[in-house]
Amino acid sequence: MKQSFKEFQLDSSILQALERLEYVSPTDVQQEVIPVFLENKDLIVQSKTGSGKTAAFAIPLCNKIDWLENKAQALVLTPTRELAQQIKQDIINIGRFKRVSATTVVGKQSYEKQKLALKQKNHVVVGTPGRVLDHLEKGTLPIDEIRYVVIDEADELFNMGFIDQVEAIIEKLPANRITTLFSATFPEEVESLCRSYMDAPVTIKLDKVSQTKNPITHKAMYVADDNKLDLLQSILITENPDRCIVFCRTQQKVDTLVNQLKAWHYPAEKIHGGMKQEDRFQVMDAFKSGSFRYLIATDVAARGIDVANIPLIINYDIPLEKESYLHRIGRTGRAGKTGNAITFVTDTERYYLEMIENYIGEELKQATLPSDEQVEKHKPAFNKKINQKSQPNNRIQKNLDQDIMKLYFNGGKKKKIRALDFVGTITSIEGISADDIGIITVEHNQSYVEILNGKGKHVLQEMKHKTIKGKQLKVHQAKK
Repeated sequence: MKQSFKEFQLDSSILQALERLEYVSPTDVQQEVIPVFLENKDLIVQSKTGSGKTAAFAIPLCNKIDWLENKAQALVLTPTRELAQQIKQDIINIGRFKRVSATTVVGKQSYEKQKLALKQKNHVVVGTPGRVLDHLEKGTLPIDEIRYVVIDEADELFNMGFIDQVEAIIEKLPANRITTLFSATFPEEVESLCRSYMDAPVTIKLDKVSQTKNPITHKAMYVADDNKLDLLQSILITENPDRCIVFCRTQQKVDTLVNQLKAWHYPAEKIHGGMKQEDRFQVMDAFKSGSFRYLIATDVAARGIDVANIPLIINYDIPLEKESYLHRIGRTGRAGKTGNAITFVTDTERYYLEMIENYIGEELKQATLPSDEQVEKHKPAFNKKINQKSQPNNRIQKNLDQDIMKLYFNGGKKKKIRALDFVGTITSIEGISADDIGIITVEHNQSYVEILNGKGKHVLQEMKHKTIKGKQLKVHQAKK
């Protein structure tokens, strides 16, 4: 068992990022996956959410990327837009000092903007199957350099009806590729996909039963439907979590519940499929940074929430599909942390509870409902916390971004400026080399250049007096 990421013989730039991200030692799935991925072998991995699986493929993927190659070398397929966004950010963070560039192509966003982004230098493309296939069919996603394909949450891709699109995508990709597939469960359709499109894959199976038993405590509370709201309030007061996700079955229930919590002046927001994509991303970013405490969600949010410390999950409505239970509770007890999952059960829902218990191989302990005395006892501490304004916690991101400055230039493709033009001009500055230049993004009318190693201020001052391709561009530090 490897105690440190250094034992994987990773690039020093990757290790530098992992240290800043506070990745201390590999999780079980990372122990198993990283060495096999580095050996360029096809992989089938069964692992629950919250086990560190994104980093399990993102770390070796970033290590494999050839920075000099401008075309995409890897494609990651995911079932939801939130998960695609999360994976892209993880890849950018892990590959930060190697200058790995990643972009997302997902539905409900501008196709034309994605088309322009795909013309940039992109090492990794992360997307949902429908939009990826759309780009492939229109020739806007170059595939001739793709060597790595990751199919994430394969069972959910099947459940959401995307398997046919996944197969159509794979059919178009180069034959000499390495394919890695992750899935919490393995329905026949997913197994068939593996048999058809993978070459002698290595199978890594982290037992789902042992993973659900620890470190998450599972509880069931029997309650009449009309009493759920009172019970939720009692639990929030007695448990008093810093953060909590409450899952409901329908968008309407989410809307009703979040309105009630806000009426009580509780710091709560919602996320469901009926919201605009940019609003969903905004809510997710705010929740991850700790700007509010309670996220009320449908199952759409069970994917793409990668927050280290969510101590409590409440299933306000019991999931009707046993797989959904695993995906929901996978939001807590992540990366070695402990967590609690409380499921509300009405008398007519005992069948679904038994189905879940048989599936995870464990009974949900029947918990006693909080008494009025317990609620009153905990109210002072709850009120004190609820009245404290949450301070966004961006410590790790700030740690990663230290010594890095992003510069804005008011010129881009319209002025026939390329990334190499920035490199040539900036490296002409005394004391600056190509290693001091991070990700360069050239858009139609503007460009962004990251300057590494604490040299941003120096480059900013010097570039005010230099031309790029004979053109004097305005330059300033980019706004967040």
